Amino acid sequence: MKPPQSRGGGGGGGGCGGALGRRAFAALLATAVIALALICLFYGTAFGPTLRFGRHPRLPLQLRFQAETLPADLALSSLLVCDTKYSELIPCLDRGLHYQLRLRLNLSLMEHYERHCPPARRRLNCLIPPPAGYRVPIRWPRSRNEVWKANIPHTLLASEKSDQRWMVVNGDKINFPGGGTHFHTGADKYIVHLAQMLNFPNGKLNNGGNIRNVLDVGCGVASFGAYLLPHDIITMSLAPNDVHENQIQFALERGIPSTLGVLGTRRLPYPSRSFELAHCSRCRIDWLQRDGILLLEVDRILRPGGYFVYSSPEVYAMDPINRNIWRRVSDLARRMCWQIASKEDQTVIWVKPLTNGCYIERAPGTLPPMCDHNDDPDAAWNVPMKACLTPYSERVHRVKGSKLLPWPQRLTAPPPRLEELRISSNNFSEDNEIWHSRVIHYWKLMKTEIQKDSFRNIMDMNANLGGFAASLRKKDVWVMNVVPFTESGKLKIIYDRGLVGTIHNWCESFSTYPRTYDLLHSWLLFSEIEKQGCSVEDLLIEMDRILRPHGYAIIRDKVAVINYIKKLLPALRWDDWSSEAKPKKDAPSSSDERILIVRKKLWDKTL
Repeated sequence: MKPPQSRGGGGGGGGCGGALGRRAFAALLATAVIALALICLFYGTAFGPTLRFGRHPRLPLQLRFQAETLPADLALSSLLVCDTKYSELIPCLDRGLHYQLRLRLNLSLMEHYERHCPPARRRLNCLIPPPAGYRVPIRWPRSRNEVWKANIPHTLLASEKSDQRWMVVNGDKINFPGGGTHFHTGADKYIVHLAQMLNFPNGKLNNGGNIRNVLDVGCGVASFGAYLLPHDIITMSLAPNDVHENQIQFALERGIPSTLGVLGTRRLPYPSRSFELAHCSRCRIDWLQRDGILLLEVDRILRPGGYFVYSSPEVYAMDPINRNIWRRVSDLARRMCWQIASKEDQTVIWVKPLTNGCYIERAPGTLPPMCDHNDDPDAAWNVPMKACLTPYSERVHRVKGSKLLPWPQRLTAPPPRLEELRISSNNFSEDNEIWHSRVIHYWKLMKTEIQKDSFRNIMDMNANLGGFAASLRKKDVWVMNVVPFTESGKLKIIYDRGLVGTIHNWCESFSTYPRTYDLLHSWLLFSEIEKQGCSVEDLLIEMDRILRPHGYAIIRDKVAVINYIKKLLPALRWDDWSSEAKPKKDAPSSSDERILIVRKKLWDKTL
């Protein structure tokens, strides 16, 4: 940028001294202008709200998806790459951003571990690079026991927990012996012990398929959830990005269902009555704080007759401090109408009532109070926790429970809560058949490129009723079913089917580490995203962040959207392999839909 031309004249002081003064002033002004331009360039690229198109301005929405109006040379060869310090960035859980924005967060309530997303001007519109030496992850089932150290180069947790057998560094790998803070001899033996405590047949914690969905809070590296998988139990392993950072990153690298989250001030992003069992083993949670609000949140998401397994020193230690905590927790559980199902050594298991009977019989004024009848127990996206007990509906009270079939029958049987969404059993069954056919078609399109173990961590970004995930049951995978917050009621159907998932707003970043999913599936998500105030480019960059190198994206959307996305594939480095097809006609689809399947390259910042 050139400095402004002098317009001559003015003021005193001529001669040589005046000329030198003017030249010095001009040089200083030019330096200032150049510095300002560099600052604008830096912040414009680093924190701008949308992807930059070189000399092409961002297209107006009405022209964006009209293929015939797109400039012929719109296709980009590259995008900006973030600095390597961002290789593990989770934008909405970035505590560095808290300080930059001067957020006033209550640390005692764990607010600093909750989601706080960057405003548009602070978004990094660049590709997240892998760490130095990154390798394609070890495939499942080997990954349950070992991962590449270069992919998660953090060994502090291994040294801190060496006596508890969480993880062990072994050359270029990190091994997971299956231990935990409470179960040093192995999660597998601990699980059998829990089943025996509850007198379940044959020492099987799944209890004949009646326990399927488990929540593990403060899960560590998710070994409890890993060793529940052979029992046909799927666990949502939950932990914050706290002082034991990267524990969830290890869990996902291993191929175990898990997510970042915390019991803080907001409800967990799950509907009521989602889990048959919740588990806390030395999870360091103060269950007595704020009138027991955190234990009441566990109660909200437990099914009728659900269990809470609590393994902690308070259960058995005889010192005055722990004895006092145990008495107070026991009293809180009693007032919540929980009963002790079993108590041995360091573990107690409470069971939640099947009906409203105990709630009705409580003395007037008993705390915690019952929630207001206007409170929606299924509302869970950015909803504050409430220190109250959630009563059952009249139907649940009358039939004494959820009345779900055992697993795996419940996967395809219409769940009772369908009627709350006014969806008929016939429509539900038809949806199952449609997705079964669609998944067969997807795999045929990819059959020349994929192996039996190509996929482990899968995300359905617009999961509807979970039909896509249900159709993958016979494959050795797990699926994170994401329901957009505008349709959050559908998530309870997904959990009633014995699947797992979460609620999310795709105008924000997802709560996971970079490079954690092998396959992303998106059905008509791009067509809707701009209505919510964000762009296709924003969503593509976020998908790139969470997709593993050599991972795949299946994008099923309108023709104009697909054509627009194809222009951006080289810039995203998603042009390792691709396939495009017209889908078979079915009830939910239109003649305007296309399927685009792409594979992400393995690259590093030097390329």
